[in-house]
Formats: sequence, C-alpha cells, structure tokens
Amino acid sequence: MEMLGVPFALVWVVLGLSCILAGKVNKHKPWIETSYHGVITENMDTVLLDPPLVALDKDAPVPYAGEICAFKIHGQEAPFEAVVLNRTSGEGVLRAKGPVDCETQKEYTFIIQAYDCGAEASGASWKKSHKAVVHIQVDDVNEFSPVFREPMYHASAMEGKIYDSILQVEAWDQDCSPQYSQICNYDIVTSNTPFAIDRNGNIRNTERLSYDKKQRYKVMVTAFDCGQKRATESVAVHIDVKPVCKPGWQGWNKQVDYEPGTGSKQLFPKMHLETCDGPLSAVRAMVELQTSHIGKGCDRETYSEKSMQKLCGAASGSTDLLPAPSISTNWTASLLTDSGRDSDLIFNFDGRQAANVPEQVVPQNLTDQFTIATWMKHGPSPGLRAEKETLLCNSDKTEMNRHHYSLYVHNCRLVFLLRRDFTQVDTFRPAEFHWKLEQICDKEWHYYVINVEFPAVTLFVDGVTYEPYLVTDDWPIHPSSIDTQLTVGACWQGGEVSTPRFTQFFRGSLSGLTIRPGRIETQKVISCLQACKEGLDIHSLESLGKDIKFHFNPAQSVLVMEGEDLESVNTAMAKVSYINSRQFPTAGLRQLHITTTVQCFGEDICISIPDIKALVMVLPPSEPRITIGDGVPFSAVVKLPGVLEAMHNLDYCDVLVIGEELNPEQESLEIHHSSLMGKHLDATNSTSGISIYGVDSMAHYEEALRQVRYRNWRPATLSNRRFRLTCSELNGRYTSNEFNLEVSLVHNAAPVEHVNHMAVQSQYMRSVHHPLMVHSVNSHISGTPPAATVVVVICIAALVCIVVLGIYRLHSTHQDSSKSEEDGAKDPEMDWDDSTLTITVNPMEVRGHYTKEFPEKAYSRSSGMARG
Repeated sequence: MEMLGVPFALVWVVLGLSCILAGKVNKHKPWIETSYHGVITENMDTVLLDPPLVALDKDAPVPYAGEICAFKIHGQEAPFEAVVLNRTSGEGVLRAKGPVDCETQKEYTFIIQAYDCGAEASGASWKKSHKAVVHIQVDDVNEFSPVFREPMYHASAMEGKIYDSILQVEAWDQDCSPQYSQICNYDIVTSNTPFAIDRNGNIRNTERLSYDKKQRYKVMVTAFDCGQKRATESVAVHIDVKPVCKPGWQGWNKQVDYEPGTGSKQLFPKMHLETCDGPLSAVRAMVELQTSHIGKGCDRETYSEKSMQKLCGAASGSTDLLPAPSISTNWTASLLTDSGRDSDLIFNFDGRQAANVPEQVVPQNLTDQFTIATWMKHGPSPGLRAEKETLLCNSDKTEMNRHHYSLYVHNCRLVFLLRRDFTQVDTFRPAEFHWKLEQICDKEWHYYVINVEFPAVTLFVDGVTYEPYLVTDDWPIHPSSIDTQLTVGACWQGGEVSTPRFTQFFRGSLSGLTIRPGRIETQKVISCLQACKEGLDIHSLESLGKDIKFHFNPAQSVLVMEGEDLESVNTAMAKVSYINSRQFPTAGLRQLHITTTVQCFGEDICISIPDIKALVMVLPPSEPRITIGDGVPFSAVVKLPGVLEAMHNLDYCDVLVIGEELNPEQESLEIHHSSLMGKHLDATNSTSGISIYGVDSMAHYEEALRQVRYRNWRPATLSNRRFRLTCSELNGRYTSNEFNLEVSLVHNAAPVEHVNHMAVQSQYMRSVHHPLMVHSVNSHISGTPPAATVVVVICIAALVCIVVLGIYRLHSTHQDSSKSEEDGAKDPEMDWDDSTLTITVNPMEVRGHYTKEFPEKAYSRSSGMARG
C-alpha cells in the first residue's frame, strides 16, 4: 500500500521520528514566582503585581517550547484574568474582569500557573509551571460621605454649670478603608452658639447657660472623614436648659381635651416626678377631679326622676313632688328654676318661695314602710342657725299647727320628723331622727334617701348608709278631722296664727324630690340613681405594678396612689385617666388637683412637692337631630369620631291637644296598659293629652304610640280635633320637631255600596254613618290611602286607622234568633242610634280619608245607607 507514491511503512517511520524529536525539544516546564502580591484600585481593572507577572522557560529560544502561551487562574471564582503580553519574554498582566468594590470584598487569593506553547505550532506536548499563590488587595476610593447614626440628638444641661461633655454625637462612613471610613473631625455649623465640639463628637458648653435667658438651643453639627469628605447632611442637636433642680412633677399639660365617646383617656402620659436625686422611701399622690359645678355635682344622666327610677329598676308608685311646671303640674310654676344645666331640672329656694302640693297628688297612706328621696345642695346660713329650714312638711291645713311628718335642716343637721296617729300606735314612740354630717352644709350636691321601716329609719347619702346619732320619742298625734297640707320648701302654718302662711323656709337647691309609700328603696337602686357618669380611671389596670397601692372614693372623683419605687409611681401616674360614659356629656372644664407627699429614709417628710392644677376640657358632643315627618323615618342619629354609630333612647313622647282641652264627658285620648308591658315605659293622661315616658328604645316608643287612640262619645258635635306629637331625648335636652295631626268628621257622606271584611280587625268593625278624615296640618289626603301614608317614630308602614263610629242595634221584637239572622237586612225597624255613637281613632298610625265598609246586613234595602 502506498500513500501519495510513498510507501506506507515509510510514513510511519517519519512520524515516529518526529515525536521523539519533539520530546527532546520541549524538555522544561515554564517557571514563575511562588507567590505574588497585587493591588487594584476599586472600580479600576489593572492589578499592580509585585513581582511582575513573568514566566521563564529554559527551552528558549527554541520556538514554541521556549515561549509562554497562557496564564491560567484557579480557585474562588476570582473576578480576574491573566493575559500574556509577550510570548517570547513571558511577560503577562493581571486584570479584573469587571468593577471591583472594596466595600463588597477587600482581598482576593487564588492560584495561577503558566503554560508554554508546546513543541510546535499545534501546541502539542505543552508543559505547565508549578502553582503560584496570588494575593490581591483592593484599594479604597473615598466615595461615601459620613452619615450620623441618629436623625436628631437631644440632651439637657443644668443652668449655671460648665460641662466637659453634654452629649456625644457619632457619625460613620461606608467606605472600606480606615483612611476613608474613620471620622476624623466634627464641626458646629451654627454660628454664635455657646457650644464647642471635639474630634470625638463630644459637645460641651463654652459658657454658663441661663434658663431665664434661653430654655432651648438648636445646634447643627457636621462630620468629616479622614479623607476630608464632609457629611452630606448636618444633624440637629437640641439642648434643653434645665433650671436649678426643683422637686416636682414635670412633663404634664395644663389642659387635656376629651372627645365624647372616646372612652378612657390618659391625663398625664409623660409626667414624671423630679426629686433631685433625693433618697426616697415612699411617695403618696392624690388626684382629685373637681366637678361640683357640673349638674348635680358631676355629669349624671339628666332624665326625669321618674324615668331614672324606672331605668334603675325602682319600684313603681313614687310621687314626684317637684315636677317640671306644666298645665297638670302647675304647683311648681312659681318656684325659681335653674335652666342652664342641660335640662337637669333644679329648683332654687332663697328663703321666700314654697309650694303647696295639690291634695290629689299627695300619697294618703304612707304605711310603716316608705321612702323619701331628694337631691340637695345646701350651705350654712349666717345669722339663721336657730331657724329650721324645711324641705318637706305635712302639717294641719287649718285650726292647729301639728306637723305630721317633715324633713328639715337645723344647725347643719338633717332631721326627719314622723308623728304617728293614735289609730296606728298609742305608746311613746320614736318621732325625730337626727343626723350630723359634713355633707349637709358643704354647698355641694348630694343624694339623700330616707328609708322608713318604722320604728327604724335609715339615711343614705350618695349611696352610703348613716344611722341617726340622736332619736327622740314623742306621743302619737290624736286623730282629728282636720285636713293636712303637704308643702315643699317651707312648712304650712294654717292654725294658731291670724293669717295662714308659710314658715321655716328652705335656703338651698333641690331636685328630684319624691316620696314612695309602701316600700323602701334598695341599695342597688340608690347607687344607680346617684351614680356619676364621669370620673377618674386607671388605664390598663392589669399592667399596674404590684408594689403600687391605690384607692378610689365611691364617686371615683378622688384617686390615691402609694408606692416605694419612684419609677413605679411615675408609671402608675401616667396611667391615670379621665372617663365619661354619657353619650352626650356636659361640655366644659373640669379641674384636676394633685397633691403629693414624699418620705425619705429616716425622715417623715424630706422633699416638698408643689401641688398641680390642671384642666380637663370636655368638648361639645355632636348633637343628634330628632325628626318626625311625612314619609321620612323618625330619626335620631349622630356619629362620633372613631366610634360606631350611637344608639339612641327616648325618654318621653307627648301627644298634646291643640286648642281646647278634651271634654272628659264626651272624649278622651287612651292607651291600654298592656301596650306598655315589657317596656321601660309608663304613661300619664289628662285633658291636655297623653305623655308616654321612660328611658327606652325608639322601637318601643313606636309600638306604644301606635296604640294611642282618640275616643268620642258624641260625634255629632265633632268637627275636627288637632293633635301635636313631640318626642325628647335626655329630658328635653334634644327634642324633635312638632308633628301636627288633624282628625276631622265629615257629615252626610256618600253612601257605601260594598263590603270589605279585611279593612279592619273584627273587634273594631262597626257600621259607619260619617266617614273620618285624618290628616296632618297642611296636608289633606282623600280616597284610598297609599301603601305607606305616615311615618312616625322609625318608619311606620301603612297601618289600618281604627275607627269606631257607633254600635248598631237591631230592633226586632218577638222573633227568634234564626229568623233575625235570616231577615236582619230587611228589618224595617233598624235605625241609627246617634246617642250611642262612638269614635275611636289612632292618630299615630295612618292618615287618610277612609270610608269603612261593613257586613251586608248592616245596610238598608230601601236607601242603601248603612244602618244599625
């Protein structure tokens, strides 16, 4: 076999000789240093190596074998590459593949080897050097500016003192090298300040500071790194000048605003006690909330006394002896009233006014158990200490001057007199009960309740029980036919004087004077009736330190805290809060008074702490608007900031007659007692109208008002009647608009031709002669009423207006019942009996012009007119 004319055997011989010759030509490995140290500046690509990167080969100057073709890097995935600059001389260069960041990595270590070019151009039989270690250091560039560790600094300095250091500021630099990352200098930028700063950031004052001259300084400070690169932003340093240490409470505001409906609000969240480093053993602080100028001593519910009694679960049957003046309760009209208390009804007595309670109002038989309750505000009367001041007196109306029972103040003592009749007891028995209490003459409001369980008499003042300190006995009163007179504000003297008159006048203020025969009041009800709705509180009570002792007075207007550790006392005082649970609190200022005593080790009192006087401003509540109108819901809605929509209760709704009062001999307004059962409602009725009262929901008022009915026994004389509906929240503090309603009787109406058995309930179905017209003022609706005609007290749907205009009578004689039923419609003797005509209408349900339809047997065959 031949290849290109050359024998195949010869080719193999030549190739074999070439390999042998090549092995002899590339006899040596390249040589490099064993280690290299390099430096690269960050963000640059060239590495300066020491020694320079040079590879040598002993095969030089033989081509290829003595030349260097490559440098290779191993390990750490180093971001570098080695490049041969001259193959003959073996020079190379080390450079970065991309930007090198000193802040990311300051040093790199890796392995490098050199490779020769082999024995020929193909690179065959190349050899590599030994491994050399390369250590690269990244040189820093001053690319970052100093930054302060805090966004703002705050310190305080005592006046009159020179400090070596008031505070120290500190900056840092993100650069990686000590030269550029270290802060070498600080400087105060603000000019003309009495402060200096050293290279470590310590700020000192260069002159003595005066609190009277300036209470706070603001100093701007900058920083420089050791490369003299300045901070981009200066930092503000606030230095407060403290006066020479004076013990006392610090960090409190003189006024705290309270938003109604926000619950408990902390009064002193940042307050702390400065004791000037005194060695304390105990601290006692008393916080007093002063509310005597608010209502009856504090913010309480201002519902009427009867409504409050019902709300608190008191037994029914009490008589209000000081009601709001009205047509039916006119005996209080001449008394002086205080109308500036958010509808809180207060009567002021100046020693010249009194009122006789009408006989029909006075409870006739008090029995052995009864209760007298009243709010009273009374102070001493200079020069009148010997005179009795009578709150309540039941005495002889004429002839004699016997006091059967009375309640009076004498020399700042409360006295209750009870003289029994001989018919009840005929022995020497307790008659006068005396109490000597500070509250009686402290010119503050207090709630007094006298529970009589004869012969025992107990007094409650603001819910606390007091037994009489003196009880005197007397004989019972002899029975007589002389009438008695119950008087408020004085005692009636009808006998033993030439002219009957009032005597023993009261000087002070009264409210809610009631008497309830047959029962005594429970402690629970008494506490409810006099409870304050505002007071002091402790925010997050469970987190209060165990070493803190605290105590509230019953009204929660005084809080006493005691502790041995100053920090615990400070924490506890920061939790003291004000709370007002009224939905619509009385707006205005309340004073706070804090007194503090401090004890030191081995001493009784070592530091004097000044008292604090602050204010709580209760902001005006968002007031509801109560609306009654055609086609719109009765509404009372108000939204408080940050609080869910408030729920509203009414406390009375009045349906009053417009024009002449009702004639009780022929007409009346009525509501059945069953309509009020299961609700906190009651009602009073008179010729002026009906008043439904009691604190209850609008839904319950709606149900009750639907049952109010007007009844007339003589409709022939009726032309029209007008009524007015008004409702109230908080005893008249918020009242609705006046909604007027008119009931008219149209005589000689058109005949009724058909029957609708579903028009009214069966018990109210009667024959109709005169159609009825019910409409609001300025609105007259005739014909069939629409689906919803009137909306009264929360959107009342269209209801059937119940009308009873008469009771038909069937005049049949000598006929059996079956014959009467069969021929009733044909009986020529059936006639309309006008004398028994009756009208019953519920003006609170539906207005419209109605013509009622009745069973066929109620119509006359000849005339087509309804008869009965």
